[in-house]
Amino acid sequence: MDCTGRWLSSIPGNLRGDTEELLLDDNTIQVLGNASLLPYTQLCHLSLTRNRLELIEPGTFHSSQGLQELSLSDNLLFTNYSLTAAALSALQALRTLDLAGNRLTEDMVSVLVWNLSSLESLSVARNVIMRLDSSIFTNLTQLLELNLEKNYIFEIDEAFEGLQSLQRLNIAYNYLPCLVGFGLTQLRVLNVSNNIIEWFLALESDDLFELEVLDLSHNRLLFFPVLPRQNKLHSLLLQDNRMSFYQRLPNGTSLANVTVQFLIIDGNSTNITTVRLWDELCYSNLSSLRLLDMSQNQVWGLPEGFLAQMPSLTHLKLNQNCLEAFHLLEEGPLAMLTELDLSQNRLVELGTEVGVGDVLPNLQLFNVSANRLRALPPGVFTHTRKITTVDLSHNQVDLCPQPDVAGEAESPPCVDIRGVETLTHLSLAGCGLRGLGGRPFQGTSLIHLDLSDNCQALSGGLGWLQDLALTLQVLSLRNTSLSSTAVDFSTLNSLVRLDLSGNSLTAFPASLGALELHSLDLRDNCLPALPPDTARTPLGRSLRELYLSRNPYNCCTLGWWDALQRVEGLRVPDGREVTCSHGSHTLSPGALPEPVLRSCRWQTADLALLYLVLALPTCLTLLVAFAVVFLMLKEKLLKMLKNRCGVSSPY
Repeated sequence: MDCTGRWLSSIPGNLRGDTEELLLDDNTIQVLGNASLLPYTQLCHLSLTRNRLELIEPGTFHSSQGLQELSLSDNLLFTNYSLTAAALSALQALRTLDLAGNRLTEDMVSVLVWNLSSLESLSVARNVIMRLDSSIFTNLTQLLELNLEKNYIFEIDEAFEGLQSLQRLNIAYNYLPCLVGFGLTQLRVLNVSNNIIEWFLALESDDLFELEVLDLSHNRLLFFPVLPRQNKLHSLLLQDNRMSFYQRLPNGTSLANVTVQFLIIDGNSTNITTVRLWDELCYSNLSSLRLLDMSQNQVWGLPEGFLAQMPSLTHLKLNQNCLEAFHLLEEGPLAMLTELDLSQNRLVELGTEVGVGDVLPNLQLFNVSANRLRALPPGVFTHTRKITTVDLSHNQVDLCPQPDVAGEAESPPCVDIRGVETLTHLSLAGCGLRGLGGRPFQGTSLIHLDLSDNCQALSGGLGWLQDLALTLQVLSLRNTSLSSTAVDFSTLNSLVRLDLSGNSLTAFPASLGALELHSLDLRDNCLPALPPDTARTPLGRSLRELYLSRNPYNCCTLGWWDALQRVEGLRVPDGREVTCSHGSHTLSPGALPEPVLRSCRWQTADLALLYLVLALPTCLTLLVAFAVVFLMLKEKLLKMLKNRCGVSSPY
């Protein structure tokens, strides 16, 4: 029974007696009385999320002891938590309990869950818990999942040691400064992201940890975490920390054999331990790791053999670091890699191994955007038989073959993607491409090509796209200084999305009319109007999305706009931003004032008729003036004629 959002102040008593699931979210219930659930003896799932619940009376659940799932999130249970705890204690079959958003402290939580030994899933997220110790979750021996996110936890003192069945633990968005002595061997998923953790140190033990996913992202980690020696990790998330490695310094100094002494003071005892800087971190078994995300850190180099510990790695993210060099093709460690993200670093070169056989054979996505690269190693894609996506944007690279430049002894370095048959997505945005020539895409089957922010890329036309005529579906030419309407798009018959925004087009390219595009972007150009028959062309019939804003349209030539408004299925997402100009005024084409419409009617009227209307009053005025003059001078004129002719006649 779904009674969500009905402004109910109590549980209705006239529902079916065999109700198993009752949803009462978004109501105004403040108290659950002892008789509230008496009619519903078969209830298994009860949800009271987002009410004003302050009290559950002790006998409320006596008739519903088979309840398995109870959601009480976003209420006010902190006010009478002890009485509510007495009511909950009757639920011996309860498996799932949600107490999130109730302003509960750790002491209140301890009282509320004290007798709920059957619980398998507990959420106390978004409360005011600050410190956890062993007394809080003592009796929850069957608990599998615990959610503590978005509290104010700054200290944990053996709070989870008694939870022998716990598999998923979420402590994200708290204030933990470190995790030392981590020893929850049964845990499979641990999320401690968005804290202020500087150190993660697992317990020194040879026991097998079941840990599969560890999320330490968005913390303040200074160094790579010390992981359990034996584990089942397949996902390690370290994004947005302050990590760096200290085996090699930026100036090339090697510290591989340098030792460091730790002074450990414990009460009255003092120990001095000597270790090698990097060896301590190499004891962890990372053979099952598939995803490693170290993006947004301060890594400027990886220690020797670091990736060799991860033969199963398929996704490696090192973007937004300080890398200046990276050895791309290693014979063994990166053999399983399908995604490699090195974007937004300081890479000047990518190293390769000469003469090595299959290297990166499974790579599918390769991102080196926003670096300082001028070229890629020759034949870098020779052995990547599955590569589909390459992002080279915002590097100063050129495509092979290079146009011949007189006076140059040898051609500058370039990136050769010819013959890479599996490549479907290529981004070359902001690469400073100049007048592409030859056939740089010969032997490829590109579907998506981004050439935006290359001001000179189209100086020689679009002839170099001939090899993509049958496959290219998405083309971005944003901000490429395109001004000529003579550029011919008609050969690109497979295009479905075209971005021409940020250019200097003064007229609509006629060749676009024959294409069957689904999306066209014409923003930020110099277009005064679109062709009046656009809606009747193949383009107009196929378009589903059209961007038109930030163009100087003429308010008196908006017939094309009205025609587009009548096209069924066409959407103009920026329609409210489209404006037109009339004199010094900027107006919305959908709400032109009457004076502007009258002015436009005069401007668009037939010129011959306009001239006739203007000339007619002048002619009539001249005719009337001639008649008046004639009548005033009639007698004098007749006398003059008589004197001239010499014939007398009576008047």
